[in-house]
Amino acid sequence: MCWPRARGLGADVANLDPVDWDATRADGHRMLDELFDHLQGLRDQPTWRPIPTELRERHRSDLPTAPGSLTEAHETFKTDMLAYAGGNLNPGFMGWVQGAGTPVGVLAEMLAAGLNGNLGGRDHMPIAVEQEVVGWMRALFGFPAGSTGLMVTGASMANFIGVLVARRRALGPEGRRSGVAGPRLTAYASTATHGCVSRGMDMAGLGSLNLRQIATDADHRIDLDVLKAAIASDRAAGLRPFLLIANAGTVDAGAIDDIDALADLAAAEDLHLHVDGAYGALGMLTPQIAPRLKGIERADSLAFDFHKWAHVPYDAGFILVRDGALHRDTFAASAAYLSRETRGLAGGAFWPCDYGPDLSRGFKALKVWFTFKVLGADAIAHAIEQNCALARDLQARIEAEPELELLAPAQLSIVCFRYRAPAAEVDAINRAIVADLHEAGAVAPSLTTIGGKAAIRAALFNHRTETRDLNALIDGVLAAGRAHTLQEAAA
Repeated sequence: MCWPRARGLGADVANLDPVDWDATRADGHRMLDELFDHLQGLRDQPTWRPIPTELRERHRSDLPTAPGSLTEAHETFKTDMLAYAGGNLNPGFMGWVQGAGTPVGVLAEMLAAGLNGNLGGRDHMPIAVEQEVVGWMRALFGFPAGSTGLMVTGASMANFIGVLVARRRALGPEGRRSGVAGPRLTAYASTATHGCVSRGMDMAGLGSLNLRQIATDADHRIDLDVLKAAIASDRAAGLRPFLLIANAGTVDAGAIDDIDALADLAAAEDLHLHVDGAYGALGMLTPQIAPRLKGIERADSLAFDFHKWAHVPYDAGFILVRDGALHRDTFAASAAYLSRETRGLAGGAFWPCDYGPDLSRGFKALKVWFTFKVLGADAIAHAIEQNCALARDLQARIEAEPELELLAPAQLSIVCFRYRAPAAEVDAINRAIVADLHEAGAVAPSLTTIGGKAAIRAALFNHRTETRDLNALIDGVLAAGRAHTLQEAAA
């Protein structure tokens, strides 16, 4: 046993460090080696496995009160958690917009945990490193020197912060003190916008019904004419439009709104322009996608995830705000226990807790810093381009296969399609196909709805995915579709 036992309440409490550091060091090396073995052998493993009932039951246990074995805990991790994980590490995972991580990110996460920094404030180097990352993103997206940024859990939180900053801009300081008063504030986004934006309106006290969901055009982008009419109608009704959300990569089809045109409209209508770039914004790294993001440099705020196309380990979201003073005014508040000093640890000009809701914040920026420092932006850009090329290849195969129907083309790296079947059974058959593929373990697409039709959604985000994985997807869909069609015919 390399871990101490507590002596009981009321007595001296044992130090929580190990008694035997050498044994713990050896265990740590073994754990890391075995994890790297797992990552190296991902292609030989199922993308996903159904969780056995007895395993779920085993993890409905009581709180452990006595020390246990690190070795036994690690064995349980391997047999129960690693073996039955979500699958996004695997090259066959293509169901949701999730990054695949990297070994570099694993090591950086380990170092951040060892440092155990709290980046809410004060004067220490991890905050300076986070600001270095902010500077990289400011330059990448063409934001001005006075803009500010913050690491957050993900784009859901980043989008929520964008709503709050826009609310502060519309209501001024009184909105923080007295709450929402006066004319109803209305926001605008396409029907393809992620649900977290509506939830952000709800959490901001503005009401999800005050998010106007605008129809999309044939390319799944927000319809500018419908948008302009909705804004005019709300103004005529005495409401107060305040926020316009642009999409840089919609969740279903990967569409990019005409951000430049939306920036023009936002300026003309005095609206805060927020861009949800959860997955598409980092396409700015590539010469193929960057021109399609024209106008993103004009946004008032921008949300995106490093844990998607940059493959930084979860979680690693980011918010960038053009007006740094407005960003600070949205959150900053005085508290005696957070007094700022001119010297000592309580110094430091930038306290992140003034720019977001969290005071307790981990060192998320370290894994971003390591990813770019070690892998480089060019390698990340190449992985993005590879995903997009695979998506175009998949689209071509679908269009060439009579049994398949393309429902949404590859605008970035998402392709939506379905197996052709009799109208009465087609949705049910395609849902069954996706479940069959999950249980078979080779590939894991997801389901969505495009134009009222159940669609198989292939979201290609894994830097490990190759042409052979597309082959497995197409072959699997065709085999399962034919089997279900025969079953329906025989029923």
